[in-house]
Amino acid sequence: MAKQRSTYHHGDLRAALLRAGEQVLADTGPAGFSLREVARRVGVSHAAPAHHFGDTQGLLSALATEGFRRLLAAMRARQATAGPDARDRLLASGLGYVDCARSSPALFRLMFGDERIATPDPNLSEAGEAAFRQLCDDVEKLLGVSPFSDERAMARVAAAWSLVHGFVTLLNAGHMGGVGALTGDREEAFFRSALAPLLEADAPAERKAPQARDGRRRRPAGPS
Repeated sequence: MAKQRSTYHHGDLRAALLRAGEQVLADTGPAGFSLREVARRVGVSHAAPAHHFGDTQGLLSALATEGFRRLLAAMRARQATAGPDARDRLLASGLGYVDCARSSPALFRLMFGDERIATPDPNLSEAGEAAFRQLCDDVEKLLGVSPFSDERAMARVAAAWSLVHGFVTLLNAGHMGGVGALTGDREEAFFRSALAPLLEADAPAERKAPQARDGRRRRPAGPS
């Protein structure tokens, strides 16, 4: 039997394994994912993936890390074509999020929902945190206050993330009808409409003491 020819060039085996790993993930999902199948597709020994990633969980973690890096790159790529207005930039981040999720649905599901990468991985945590901070920075520019110091601003982050993530999850699952066919200006107009309540630049208001009918501030109830 002829020896299976390797499909990678010397020096980029790790990258070749990641590419093959993503293909296997798309074909089988996390449940059917195996290092043996990844090695077979690259044309290397079964031990080669373990040398670079340790085990199956290690390769899945590396794939999820790559996914979050792509997510951040997609958000920034959309922002590069947006104007300076904070609302436009937040909208662009959302569209970049959709771009990434739509282009790699299996990877997107792995990033946010697979128990096989539950063990903390420093690179994965760093990549995920960088993408999250991008959204927080966008909201801070919109509201003028950091979500890390203001609960209402962080609530806006959570609302924006939930809306876009939930929408693209439904879209990838085929539950959004013809919306998935929208492109260009029509796509942007649709998302601007969907995100409209979250794009208003109302700075979080300071909590005010209740007032009596005569207009004077009422003293809060408390121990005398």
